[in-house]
Amino acid sequence: MNILIVGSGGRESAFAYKIAQSPKLTNLFIAPGNAGTEQYGKNVNLKVTDFEGIASFSLENNIEIILVGPEEPLVKGIHDYFLGREDIKHIAVIGPRQLGAQLEGSKDFSKEFMFRHNIPTAAYKSFNQSNLEEGLAYLETQKLPIVLKADGLAAGKGVLICETLEDAKAELKAMIADAKFGAASSVVVIEEFLKGIELSVFVLTDGESYKVLPSAKDYKRIGEGDTGLNTGGMGSISPVPFANEEFLSKVEERIIKPTVEGLKKDNIPYKGFIFIGLMNVDSEPFVIEYNVRMGDPETESVLPRIESDLVDLLEGVAKGDLASRSYTVSPKTAVTVMLVSGGYPGDYESGKVISNIENVKESIVFHAGTKEVNGEVVTAGGRVIAVTTLQDDLFSALQQATADAGRIFYQGKYFRTDIGFDLI
Repeated sequence: MNILIVGSGGRESAFAYKIAQSPKLTNLFIAPGNAGTEQYGKNVNLKVTDFEGIASFSLENNIEIILVGPEEPLVKGIHDYFLGREDIKHIAVIGPRQLGAQLEGSKDFSKEFMFRHNIPTAAYKSFNQSNLEEGLAYLETQKLPIVLKADGLAAGKGVLICETLEDAKAELKAMIADAKFGAASSVVVIEEFLKGIELSVFVLTDGESYKVLPSAKDYKRIGEGDTGLNTGGMGSISPVPFANEEFLSKVEERIIKPTVEGLKKDNIPYKGFIFIGLMNVDSEPFVIEYNVRMGDPETESVLPRIESDLVDLLEGVAKGDLASRSYTVSPKTAVTVMLVSGGYPGDYESGKVISNIENVKESIVFHAGTKEVNGEVVTAGGRVIAVTTLQDDLFSALQQATADAGRIFYQGKYFRTDIGFDLI
């Protein structure tokens, strides 16, 4: 079949790598893709929110499945757009409709959903311009540190952990009154701080049944030892050593099942991925957030461990018979190390020539922020390349991925050499 992936990052590179292995695939297209996705399919110069352009392309190329990578087109309603047009509604879109996408698009919506369906999460209250004074008073009654979350999409930057009351009050004012994150922070969720270890669990669902994908842990901070500014992710590992069978059983019973059942009870049709950001608090799982797509760089660690045909699973989602599809996961460990541009996550330069990729033999190189210019691959983003290796044990995988990250060159290259070593 003909498949179109929407997106251009490391996540979409990993999807392309996995889908290209399927015997069910005829043609693969990636819109807009990057310099690395070309080795798996054909890049198409379309923006991820150009629904009309994506629709026209899909009709012209007999696309049967559209896999949506990033959250923005989902929150803006790409799935609804396809269902709303008679000529394209037969094309399966993997990703929730606009209402389901509110699980990520609105922190307030997702917290209400969790409380309604008794899904364990931190206590919270939401505030806006009309009750900002109440919000400031509410802060005085809360334990520190306290978490402030912009309700809407803020490119991964809308979550603040405040250590002092003064800081919390100043930030709440800045977010609501001064629009620190634009419209995204017109509503702010004030949330109890949970102390524990973060991890992510991913689910693929057709709205009725589901498959639990491998767990992963990502590393957000720019600096070694988890220091410095937050980023889109500096690396990831899968599986997570402390997420044993007992813990994952709690996750499934208390979180995954009530989430899928809750969507049904609320009449929210959902076909696609659910990314559940968790906090392990003394071996008890709590939901920090939902995302309505796969994570990046977690996808680069999760997909190489899936031994089944991903296209077959996506077809199961489209047809509503996911339960009958075969699904197996490798017992091996995957480690992903992200190479970024110098200066990231602050100001950075693009257009730096990347060399020596061909000398990486024991790992998979997933392109993220790259493009091809005059036959050369150059940097075109903050996060440039994800290097993923699959090995029998965590230590071997950490060593290999870190060594292979060092083999690639471009001016200003930076990567963390300690990804995953906290778990050894």
